Amino acid sequence: MTLDWTAFTPTTAALGGALIGLGAAMVVLLNGRVAGVSGMLGGLLSGDRTEVRWQAAFIGGLILAPVVYAALATLPALDIAARPATLVAAGLLVGVGTRYGAGCTSGHGICGLARVSPRSLVATLCFMVAGFATVYAVRHVTG
Repeated sequence: MTLDWTAFTPTTAALGGALIGLGAAMVVLLNGRVAGVSGMLGGLLSGDRTEVRWQAAFIGGLILAPVVYAALATLPALDIAARPATLVAAGLLVGVGTRYGAGCTSGHGICGLARVSPRSLVATLCFMVAGFATVYAVRHVTG
């Protein structure tokens, strides 16, 4: 994947971060739940219909937001150099990791750290170290 760093604007990055924080705060304040995307998606797929409305609205917003943004602004160039099989394997590994870590980066990294949860701090550090090690191994060890 290649990013066009000349297209980076701190304003849109800050706005995006503020919107993520606002969304996470709204989920906690309105539902008393952590805005963990893997948990929401799991809830939608499990067949439990008690919280399906707000979970579907949140996941729908995640899908709709880039569509609306693309209608209003030019998206930065994106080039994914990985093969489809690599992307599928990576997605499956992330899914397994969220089950072992009892949550995903949104649940632990955004909401858990905001609540000063020691468990979320450890989980987020593990996510980051695993990501750094993976990038290093793929780019420098296996070439």
